[in-house]
Amino acid sequence: MKTDTIPVSNTSTLPGLFRERARRSPSSIAYRQYDPTTQSWLDYSWQQTLDDIAHWQASFEKHDLQAGDRVAVMAHNSHEWVVYEQAALGLGLIVVPLYINDSADNVAYILNHAEAKMLFIDGDDQWSEISKEAKQFTTIKTILSLKPTTGILDERLLIIHDWLLTEKTFYLKKNDGPPSAMATIVYTSGTTGKPKGVMLSHQNILTNLASSLETVDVFTTDLFLSFLPLSHMLERTAGYYLPMMSGATVAFSRGVPVLGEDLLTIKPTILISVPRIYEKVYAKIMDGLDQKSPIARGLFYQAVDVGWHRFNYQQGRASWHPKLILWPLLEKIIARKVTEKLGGRLRIALTAGAAISPKIAELFIGLGVPILQGYGLTETSPVISVNTLESNDPASVGLAIPNVEIHKSEKGELMAKGPNVMLGYWKNQQATDEVIDQAGWFHSGDKIEMKDDHIYIVGRMKDIIVLSNGEKIPPNDMELAASLYPCFEQVLIIGEGRPFPTALIVLEPEQWAKEAKKYQLEGLALNNKKVEKFLVDKLAQLLKDFPGYATVHRAACTLEPWTVENAMLTPTLKTKRKIILENYAETVKKLYVGH
Repeated sequence: MKTDTIPVSNTSTLPGLFRERARRSPSSIAYRQYDPTTQSWLDYSWQQTLDDIAHWQASFEKHDLQAGDRVAVMAHNSHEWVVYEQAALGLGLIVVPLYINDSADNVAYILNHAEAKMLFIDGDDQWSEISKEAKQFTTIKTILSLKPTTGILDERLLIIHDWLLTEKTFYLKKNDGPPSAMATIVYTSGTTGKPKGVMLSHQNILTNLASSLETVDVFTTDLFLSFLPLSHMLERTAGYYLPMMSGATVAFSRGVPVLGEDLLTIKPTILISVPRIYEKVYAKIMDGLDQKSPIARGLFYQAVDVGWHRFNYQQGRASWHPKLILWPLLEKIIARKVTEKLGGRLRIALTAGAAISPKIAELFIGLGVPILQGYGLTETSPVISVNTLESNDPASVGLAIPNVEIHKSEKGELMAKGPNVMLGYWKNQQATDEVIDQAGWFHSGDKIEMKDDHIYIVGRMKDIIVLSNGEKIPPNDMELAASLYPCFEQVLIIGEGRPFPTALIVLEPEQWAKEAKKYQLEGLALNNKKVEKFLVDKLAQLLKDFPGYATVHRAACTLEPWTVENAMLTPTLKTKRKIILENYAETVKKLYVGH
């Protein structure tokens, strides 16, 4: 398989990287996108995309925009997202991405804080929400919409079709600036407080790309399926810029609800994901197994066991065993059914953003899904470490990538230094000084252990719950363990300053209906004592490996999920503990009545 990685020495900016890719591979397919009008997938070559960038740049120049001005984008992953950003970057503008379903007040805060002058949206999906606060977008001069909109009128609102100039010839602009120039301000979703604007330069991102490609090979024949939001640096760097540097193709998924169909259609070779996706698939597999015969369940678990041993044997962590002879048969009749649902061609399944449960990783890797767990933060562009196909310990977040220094502080905190570390937080020097010390080390806030150069995240510096008796419990680890039960869609462990731990649980509706029937809980209100006893007993089984003082004494449940839309999850699907506790304050209060 062929590689064609563009060296950083050949380009100094992101738009420069795109131009070099178009020069090297003009007719190769850059992007694939579904067209609902023709109900077909359309391909765009690198040269065709570059021509579109030149066209959009000409229209940009109708506005009073100067190099260094901020322009925002709030749209689904698409060819147009890329064209908008590349056109802006090539004019020296700074791009501010927003999450597609963010709340109107948060959008207003970010646009005003960044002093953005232009906003690009998809259409009514965003406009119906953000138009409520549009009068508060005090610095926005132009709002571009890819599709026609309805509802509130705004004289700043233009439709892309009408905005684009109609001349036949356009010339590409190359006002990129130096490598050290700011390319983007990415507002961290944050699990608490107002988001902070992370300033990243072209050099920050380019060096991170080059180091990542020294660690994991990406070929010109590789096909990425992009579904995580481009507003987040994980997808933007690994699923958009990295294919650009390596010459691979990106297909834009139609959305998470139809991700399963898109996997079967696109058949990607590389998938960038977060653990939540695997958790959902795992829950479906477990539910399906419940309907199978004991023999079928036994065969499935045997396939996982043999496949996991095979993986460890290949990694040099286990010796050969006669049961490995069974793998070709088990792979054919069991494992392939799972891998084919992911398209059947995956050679890299990168997961990051949060820890993946070891049990879930073991199942998928055992069945032949090549999961590589990585680690990074928006502030580090984002990659700090990643496992490789040759050295993969799924319990770890891998090895530090080249040119990124790792240090474990006396308190166990992971610290990083390198050209990928951000310029700082936009208009917030105090927050910058709190995370980047005078020696240039970035303080991640994550506690680590090191073994054989692999990094193991063992907790957050501040994410430990201290009970009123002084005992400490790890909420994230407990939540991961509890979430393995298919009926528990989401779990939040509570107990800071309290006498004992309790839990808030979001139930998966279909699974709960089955369990309620099975355990004669049908028709009972969710706050019924019998339901609570069921929850607490189930948690006791799931958390049996934790110390006795970590036993959950009481629990409350709901069928209403915590989502990005209701502000209880970040765009990378991490729970916003503070927001959830505020929303369920009365419920939590009742859990501790009398204590």
